[in-house]
Order: sequence, then structure tokens, then C-alpha cells
Amino acid sequence: MTTFDVIVIGAGPAGENAAARAASHGLRTAIVERELAGGECSYWACMPSKALLRPGEALAAVRRVPGAAAAVTGDIDVPAVFERRDALAANFDDAGQVTWITDHGVEFLRGHGRLDGQRTVLVTTDEGSTSSYAATRAVVIATGTGAFLPPVPGLSEISVWDNRQATTAEAVPHRLLIVGGGVVGVEMAQAWKTLGSAEVTVVEMMPRLLPREEPFAGEELREALEEIGVTVLTGTTLISVSRDGTGPVTAVVEGPGPSGGGSRHDTHIGADEIVIAAGRRPHTDTIGLDTVGLTPGDYIDVNDQMQASGVSGGWLYAVGDVNGRALLTHTGKYQARIAGDHIGGRDVTATGDLTAVPRVVFTDPQVAAVGLTEQEARDQGLSVRAVQHRTGHVAGASVLGRGIKGTSQLVIDENRRVVIGATFVGPGTGELLHAATIAIVGEVPIDTLWHAIPSFPTLSEVWLRLLEAYGL
Repeated sequence: MTTFDVIVIGAGPAGENAAARAASHGLRTAIVERELAGGECSYWACMPSKALLRPGEALAAVRRVPGAAAAVTGDIDVPAVFERRDALAANFDDAGQVTWITDHGVEFLRGHGRLDGQRTVLVTTDEGSTSSYAATRAVVIATGTGAFLPPVPGLSEISVWDNRQATTAEAVPHRLLIVGGGVVGVEMAQAWKTLGSAEVTVVEMMPRLLPREEPFAGEELREALEEIGVTVLTGTTLISVSRDGTGPVTAVVEGPGPSGGGSRHDTHIGADEIVIAAGRRPHTDTIGLDTVGLTPGDYIDVNDQMQASGVSGGWLYAVGDVNGRALLTHTGKYQARIAGDHIGGRDVTATGDLTAVPRVVFTDPQVAAVGLTEQEARDQGLSVRAVQHRTGHVAGASVLGRGIKGTSQLVIDENRRVVIGATFVGPGTGELLHAATIAIVGEVPIDTLWHAIPSFPTLSEVWLRLLEAYGL
């Protein structure tokens, strides 16, 4: 049995960073990965999806600029988009990522890793050989999540697209049905519509798109999607699906229809492909959790040092999506740094992944948010006030072009006079987000923020208008 100080199972962004951070403390560290080092984000999610979205976003930006709009002629070069997407995904070759890992002093082990009791990890290669490894200090689980397939009649019996197929497809589907109006659903709807899909339909069971964000964000994004020809069906449930071999999909949905309101009824929707974007599930069913007293298939509950609850000795950690705290790449990397430092002996506590989680939907307009929504704050019993300003009603927006739409909002704790939530809707508003994140994490009083002068003419001037709306 080979011995390491730390063994990390899963070499996605969270796992890589946990391993590198542990190694930076002088600990002998190994990382295990059965697929591609770099994980979901690098090859099947964050990076390829943004490559598919960027051409439409760029064209929309140019079309808003008088003079430049006339230069936009012809169609998007789809093969070139696919080539760029594959390049951003390293052409699905993880050699560079493995080099990054080993350059940080971490030993890379290719295979399927699973726990085998206290501080022991078994690694099985594709060829079937199994080796046993011991961790003297810690094991870190970073196996991430996969697409959740809802229990809809017929769904498990046909071929469907999850986020992996949706971001790596080699042809534009003529008709595309997307189940789920969260981040994956809306991004893929806009991407494939702008790349040439004739019909794109989004089905969301909740009353609005992006149901976890501010209501106005989902409504404004819906308007933008409908303007480019996407059909959005909210308050609508997928009842059943069928497919004739590799032919078209027929879906039955129940809801009010495109116009909304009125009685609910069944509608048949035909599509060439169906994307299931209805949530995620943790990859914990085959990693030996039962050998340490945890339940396979569940998220791994952790404390604020990322140590797994219910495992004595504090040697088991879980970072990234697999712990369910915040299913985002950047929060996973943050948790990885916390775990690596705690394993290395530092006194650290994770707070940012609970109180100030930044998130961006990379549609046009972008939806960028951090911290609590107004309703979440009120549900926590906080005395808050929300202030809004039109994102396009600042000079910086007029420089970007005509028709800049969207709403910006701050949620302010009235008792402490600090920002606890922020949402920005509009082109490129993701770049406004870090200032809000700093304000929340730093608990900067709004009376102090009043003296943070925004540059003119930039979108950042919306901060001044929001503070004026508050009464400063």
C-alpha cells in the first residue's frame, strides 16, 4: 500500500485546487481522476457553453451600435464556432491539465477512486487493476455532480441531451426542446437559437425563468429570449416523452400555453433533440461512502472547514458541487482553498460560499447576482430595503449602443446599512459583480460606498444611481 498525506478523489476545478493547496503546505499529495483532469467545467459546461454563446452576444453588441450595425452581414460561421469551442475545451485532451497538477507537486493517478474504510482509497484503472492507497492526514472528495433525469414516463427510454451533449454537439438541431429554465436551460436556448436552430422551446415548471433569482431577472430574460424567437413556457410540466428510434421526439406538456393565464391543458411538442436541464445530482453513489458510514447517492454534508459530518476524526473532506453548498465552479475552488489550508494546519472558516455567492448567467442580457435576493432576506427575518435603477439609464450604457435594457438592484440591510444582495441585468453586467461581492463580504457601510466614485462613462455609474435611490 502506497501512503500519501492527502488523497483527493476527483480532479475537477475543486479537486485540483484542494490538491495544489495541500501540496503547497509541504504535504505529499495525490489526486485521482477517472475521466479528464479539469472536470465538467473545462470540457462540458462553463468553457464550451460560453464559446457557443459568445458569437450571438458579440453580434447583438454590434447591432446596438449605430454605424457598426450595417457591417453585420451574413450568418454565423458555425463550424468556426465549434472549432473555437473545442479549442477552449483543450480539444478534450487533459495533458496540459495533468501537467498543471504535477507542476504543483501533486501525483496524478488515473482511475476510479473510492473509499475503502478509514483513510483508505482504492483506485481501479480502465484495465481493471486495483491499487490501495493510505492517507495519513486527509481524503478529499471532489467528484462533482451530474445531470438529474426526472422521473417522467418515457424519458429514461430514449436518447436525450444533458449539459454534455448540449455543449458538444456537432450539428445545429432544427427543433430543440429544453426542459428546465435555470442557468443551463436559458444559456443553451440562446446559444442554439443564435447558432441557427429554427425552433427552440423552453419548458419550466416554476412560474418564471431563473426561479432562484429576483423575479424581474427572470421576466427580463424571458422577454429577451422571446425577442429572438425562443418559445418560453413557464408554469408548465413535462408529462411524458416518446421517440421513434433515432427520429424526432414527441413531448406532452401540461400548462397554460405560450400566452399564459387561463386553464391548463396538454400540448404536444415535436423536436429533433431534447435537452434535460432540470437539476443536478451528486456523484457519490460509487465512491464507497457506505464504508465510512455515509449514504451513497447523497450530497456530503460538511462544516465550515469542509470536513464531512458524521465521520469521526475529521479526516474526510468534501469540496465543490458534491457537498451541495453552492454548485458553482468558483465556489468549489474557494472551498478547495479552505480545505487545503485547513488540512495544512491553518485556522480557516468558509463564509463566502454561503453569504456572498456570485453567479452569472451568460445570456444577452447577462444576469449577474450575489448574496441574498430580497425575498430570501425577508425570509430570514431581516429588515431590508431594495432599490432599483434601469441599467441602461446611465451614460456608459448609451456609449455601448441603443436599447440597453435591464434592471439593477441592491438589497440593503436597514439595521446595519450594508449591502447584502445585488442583481444586475444587462449586457456585460457580470463585470459589475465583483464590486458588489467585495461590498457584501467586507460589510462596507453604504455611507462609505457613497465615496467610491464610479468612472465616467461606464456602467459602474449605476452604483451611484442606486445609492441615490436609497437617499444618499
